Formats: sequence, structure tokens, C-alpha cells
Amino acid sequence: MTPKPGKGSLGNRLAMWRARRSPPALGFVSTPEPRSIGLYSKGRQLVAGNFLFAGTLTEAPGVAIWDVPVPDPLAAEQRHGFVWLDDLAALGDSAARTRAQDWTWDWIARYGAGQGPGWSPDLTGRRLIRWINHAILLLNGQDRTRSEAYYRSASAQVVFLSRRWKHAAPGLPRFEALTGLIYAGLALTGMQARIAPALAALAQDCDHQIDSEGGIPTRNPEDLLEVFTLLTWAEQALTDAGVKVPLPLITALERMAPCLRALRHADGGLARFHGGGRGMEGRLDQALAATGVRPLAQNRSGLAMGFARLSEGRTTVVVDAAPPPSGAAGRFAHASTTAFELTSGRRPLVVSCGSGALFGPEWRQAGRATASHSTLAIDGYSSSRMAPGETEVLTDLAQVTNLRLSHLPEGPLIYLAHNGWSGTHGLTHARHLHLSADGRKLTGTDTLAATTLAERKRFGQIMQDGWMEAVRLDIRFHLHPDVDAALDLGGTAISLALKSGEIWVFRHDGSSKLALEPSVYLEKSRLRPRATRQIVLSARALDLETRIGWTLAKAQDTPLAIRDLDRSEMPVPI
Repeated sequence: MTPKPGKGSLGNRLAMWRARRSPPALGFVSTPEPRSIGLYSKGRQLVAGNFLFAGTLTEAPGVAIWDVPVPDPLAAEQRHGFVWLDDLAALGDSAARTRAQDWTWDWIARYGAGQGPGWSPDLTGRRLIRWINHAILLLNGQDRTRSEAYYRSASAQVVFLSRRWKHAAPGLPRFEALTGLIYAGLALTGMQARIAPALAALAQDCDHQIDSEGGIPTRNPEDLLEVFTLLTWAEQALTDAGVKVPLPLITALERMAPCLRALRHADGGLARFHGGGRGMEGRLDQALAATGVRPLAQNRSGLAMGFARLSEGRTTVVVDAAPPPSGAAGRFAHASTTAFELTSGRRPLVVSCGSGALFGPEWRQAGRATASHSTLAIDGYSSSRMAPGETEVLTDLAQVTNLRLSHLPEGPLIYLAHNGWSGTHGLTHARHLHLSADGRKLTGTDTLAATTLAERKRFGQIMQDGWMEAVRLDIRFHLHPDVDAALDLGGTAISLALKSGEIWVFRHDGSSKLALEPSVYLEKSRLRPRATRQIVLSARALDLETRIGWTLAKAQDTPLAIRDLDRSEMPVPI
């Protein structure tokens, strides 16, 4: 993730002051080909003067993007990273072109000398990629004075990056900085000498930051997609320029592609864990197509970046089967071990609440809690927690103590257990999930048990001290907002209707209380959290072992081959 604006700002300003003294490029080595994808609808909103940054909508027709008030530092990042240029390019009409040009040269006048919050290495890399991608849009019809200002500023940013990329945090920020440097260095005349060191650093990061199974330390699927996309852009730019692509970059893409495929649901969206969203529509398909990496069998562990994928028929289930990331990689980690998401065809059914980072610190913290995921939680205690006084990194991490993955003729299954409440309550949580071979039924069993002598002793102390409330447990199944849920069969089941016409039914073994409760769905493209509902099974752990069984099954009268034939809000006739 991007470091806070202002971090290292003095060094950045000094580096930019020096960079502006370097000779500028005079043009492009070859005509750049746009690769970043924007949204037509967002482009229309920008032209209309509707600015959505960090979850806040500001209606300011006729106002320059730099004059829109942005109290949130994340909103400032989003402006200075120029990703909005993708959206204006997607719209592509004369009004969009005028705003793209005016706002870009306005940025050069206001901030081009190193002022403002946009001078972290990762934001500079992100911005340069857009400037190069959309150079034709920006330079079309411009006079010599404006064109020279563009080349001077772009060249200075390349020189700045060549000196400051080392100050980008490892992971996505550094990949953005290095890719922007390579991308612009290849495109602009006179900048090729600055490519070799950046290319060597990128190759080294491919080796160090992408593990043998294609994952990254943050375990954030959307971050993984962003890194993968950046590397495909770098590979394409190098190939087009006739520069040899480093072997570590190629092998990194080959490892990441199958990992990303395993993290994708049946509808094409990514599983939403550890601060990540579903990913921009079409980006994953475009990146996979660009690499040409063919699908491979699952790795030997059966996991992809710590996630297990059960897939049969039109149903996918993605399970978080590892501890949350720790250290610097865990700034946005969620306490989601054993949580799952389920998608049927193009329709998400069971989800997590998602990342609340764009909706303020309270929502951000709430989204990270175990109760915001589709798994079991002990009331008041997440399975992984922060140390007293800590505000970002989870330090008391749930460790997976047992994991078995099997692929049987009856369908895939997973059994996993973690010790997140072993020290606090003397209990281990175990979850067993089995997806039927036709994908029409998910069977689950959640168990809280004192499995060791130390756990039995701790649990006995809790019971003796009368901590009855502390051992209340809830198993939550957060539903996508498009799911219509209703209590059925006298309150013993819940019917779930998807907009495709499919009907799913949730049942349990009767050992707990069943309820439908309010929930929220947090997504980056919305102004505020979306209201939705969650299925909750509530019980108390009164014995050394508490076991609760449940099923989520497609109704027998739902056609096996039902398909979404259109994207309207009306269900498909069946």
C-alpha cells in the first residue's frame, strides 16, 4: 500500500529539484500504446463534475480537479496518482480530452516542481504510467510550449524515480515505482540509460517479494492482481523495445498466473480478503491473456497464497486457510482465518463484509474483525488481535494447527483448525467444508473444542470463573446485497433467492439458534456501505467440545443449467 503522504517529503522535494535540472526528453522513442483500462461511466461523472475520492462524492461542475477539497490523505493519493486519466480516456470525447489536458497541465504548474502530496515514488510511478499510456490523448492539438512542458515534467519524474525508487516500501509500492521508471524510461528519448538499474531491481523484487507459489506477503488478492498487471506492462514494454526480459520477471508471471486463477470466483471476481476487493472488471482477463501463461494444476500444497479453492459445477468456494500476514505486510490484514466466500455462476452468495478503509478508521477496523467474515467468532474476540496500543498490525495471530485437503469422487473437502482462542479461552476452532460433486451443496461443521491439556485447564478456569458471556459463539454467513433472504420452514431454514433465479436453502442441525441479522457490504466503488443481511447461528460453548453442523444447498427444483442471460435487475425466466 502507499505510504502516508508527506513521508520523506523533504528528500523527495530535494530529489525533484535536482531532477528538474537534468536535460529533458525531446519526444517518444515510439508511439505509446495505452494498456491501462478505465471505466466509461466514471469518465462521464468526471466530465459532469462529480468527483468520487476515498468514498466521498463532491459535486463541483466546472471546478478543476485540484480545487476539489479532499480532507482524506487517501483522496489526495487518488488524485495525484492520475488513475482517473484512464476513465477520461475510456470516455474519449472532446469534453473528456479537454479536462484531461487542462488538469494535467494545471498539475504541472501547481505541483511539477515537487510540491504537494504526490511525490512518493509509488505515486510518481503510477502517474508516469498514465502519462505515457495516454500521451496521444494529452498531446493531441497542443502547442509547442505545452508539449515541451509535458516532456520536461515527465523527464524530471523519470530522473526523480531513478534516485528515489529505493524509498518505496517493498511490495506493490516498489513495483509501481520501478514499473513506472522502466515504462517511461523506455518510451522517452534520452532516458534509456536509467533503465538497467531499475530492471535489475525489479528482477530482484520478483525473486524476493513473490514466493515460489506466486503469492505476495500481504495475502491480498487484489494487490496480487495489481502487481501481476504491472509486471505484464513491464514485460510488454521491454519486448516492444527489443530489450531482453529478465528471467525472474518471466518466472514470476508464470508463478502468479495460476495463483490468481485459484483466487478467482466463478463470476470472474477475486475473493475479497485482507483489504482487497474484487478487482477492476476485465483487468485479470486482460493480464492473463497478455502473459500467455496457460492454466496449470494446483500446487502441491493445494493452497494459493494461503487460500483453498473448492470448485464444482457452477459453484466456487474460496477459504482463508492460513494465518493473517504479519509485520509490515499486515497493516491491512484481516482476522479471517477459516472464513469462506461462495459464488454460484455469476452471482456471489456468501461474502465477507470487505475493506472499510475508504469509509474511515472505524469502518476500517470493523472490516478487519472476525465478525465481519463468514466464519465462527467468539463474542468480543477476533481470532487474531492487536497488541495493546497497536493500531495497525495484528500481532497475536491465529496459527493453523491442522489442514487437510482432499478431492474425492463425492467432491472436494477441506478440514482446517486454528488456535486463535487457545490462549484466551482454551478452545481450538475446527472447520470442515465439503462441496458436492455437482456443486449444488456445501456441507459444513464448525467445532470449538479444548483439545490439549493446557486448553482444558484454561477452559476450566473460564467456566469456574463464570465467564459465560465470553464463550458465546456466533457462526456468521454474510450475504451479498443482491441476495433476497427469508426465514422459512417455521424459522428452521432460510431461503436465499439470487437474481439469476436460483434458490439456495440454508439449514442447520438444530443445536444452535438461527437468525437473520443486518450486515454491510463494503466496496470501493460506492459512496457508503451497502446494507445487506447475514445468517447467524448462535450458541454457547459449555462443554469441552461444541459442534454445529449446517448445509447450504441449491433447491431441488432449481434448474441445473440455469444461466444469466442478461444483466438487468429482473430474474432470468425459468
